Amino acid sequence: MLVGYVRVSRNEQNLDLQLDSLKKSGVEEIFKEKIGGTSKERPEFDRMLTLLRSGDIVVVWRIDRLGRSTLALVRLMAELRERGIEFRSITEGIDTTTPMGRLWYTLSAVFAENEREIIRERTIAGLASARARGRKGGRKFGLSDKAKQTAKTAKVLYDSGQSVSDILKALSIGSSTTLYKYLRYEGAKIGVNKI
Repeated sequence: MLVGYVRVSRNEQNLDLQLDSLKKSGVEEIFKEKIGGTSKERPEFDRMLTLLRSGDIVVVWRIDRLGRSTLALVRLMAELRERGIEFRSITEGIDTTTPMGRLWYTLSAVFAENEREIIRERTIAGLASARARGRKGGRKFGLSDKAKQTAKTAKVLYDSGQSVSDILKALSIGSSTTLYKYLRYEGAKIGVNKI
């Protein structure tokens, strides 16, 4: 069975590109997550690993969706192979059912980690350069204008008795944490969780 895993790093990011690509490739079951690749806790990823059976093929959009550490990716491949499970990455064209695919997997793991390190170094250098010119990095405090409007609408819906899950769906808010942040911003009286 083709089993897919999709992941984005932040709630604001969209899974659609990865989902569309996996569905087009014939993936039958997809596990979705909005969490950083280096995070130690990835519940959907762990659930997928426990449900995989010999003969299954794990399919991802890009290898860095599984993680960014070379060691972690190589260990994962070894574990999957030991269990009779193969791997495919759509973007990189990796298919571990072939010897060349296994080699390409290992090389891609190295490239993914290197790319992450380069981005990290550039970010640190850019922030240092900005500080030297008197600027501060990071996100501005408070909410954007769009988020403020969403917060107002969320409060109206919450005060009218709508459930948290309905508000999340209606306003395309990625998590209940973000919704409660909006509600606190608007001064809503948050009571019993209305799931």
